[in-house]
Amino acid sequence: MQPQQLRQLSRQLVRQLGMLNSQCGQLALTPVQAHTLIELEQGPCTVNQMAERLRVDKSNASRNLAMLLNQGLIHSIANPNDKRSQLSQLTPNGIQTLTALHHQLDKDTQTILDQLDQDEIEQLETSLCRYHKALTITDHQQGYVLREITPLDNAAVAALIRRVSAEYGLTPDRGFSVADPHLDDLCQHYQLPKSRYWVIEKNNRILGCGGVAPLAGDAQWSELQKVFFLPELRGKGLARVLTVKALKFARENGFKGCYLETTEVLKEAVKLYQSLGFIDIPTALGNTGHSICEIHMLKTF
Repeated sequence: MQPQQLRQLSRQLVRQLGMLNSQCGQLALTPVQAHTLIELEQGPCTVNQMAERLRVDKSNASRNLAMLLNQGLIHSIANPNDKRSQLSQLTPNGIQTLTALHHQLDKDTQTILDQLDQDEIEQLETSLCRYHKALTITDHQQGYVLREITPLDNAAVAALIRRVSAEYGLTPDRGFSVADPHLDDLCQHYQLPKSRYWVIEKNNRILGCGGVAPLAGDAQWSELQKVFFLPELRGKGLARVLTVKALKFARENGFKGCYLETTEVLKEAVKLYQSLGFIDIPTALGNTGHSICEIHMLKTF
């Protein structure tokens, strides 16, 4: 899917869901006002909090809260944590209106779901959740640069891999990738055909890395290799971004799929690979030299 296709589908969904209408279904509420009531269902909040939740500017949030106040759907109460601001809260009439709104929207949504089989519904749920998470997490990725490794990065990348390996107890004497002979010249190593290695940096400091190359001993498969992130880079979704880039590169270079070896100590990594469609396989593929890794995973293209 190209960006233009996703934007077009998003526009169509917004229109079909009535988000451009001046009224939400049968109720005298705009879509923004309906969203405001739904947020207040979770409890009272300030204007600033409402603006943040709805991802609108403060004046927009304030204007809609004022209109709901005039309709008697909400009222203002003192903010016990800040005397300079007030909290907006649903009134009994607001609760009743919100209940009617939920009933109407649930009924409309069920009509849509009735046209999908169970497996389609499950696939839709997974995809929408993934899409929502991607939308949310991109805010935390600003300022980070994903690029190919250069010879000047070799020392910093090797130090990063050694540091993270030590953090998880993946010592060289046990045969993990930190013991690979080419660890100090990764840029040159990944100049080989159908190989690529990337780094993630911020303010000229390398914080993560990972690559893909033909699987040793079975070149019909690619292998995800040496994906390491410093603690400050974790939880921002960038490991997924790098891994997806590696998978795209592998597809474009004609591999049957992607193989990886890891260990149960790296729980976050295993969870990521599973979310990307990697499945556990009982035995190792190829000849990686990392026999200590007890988890073998494969994703076919």
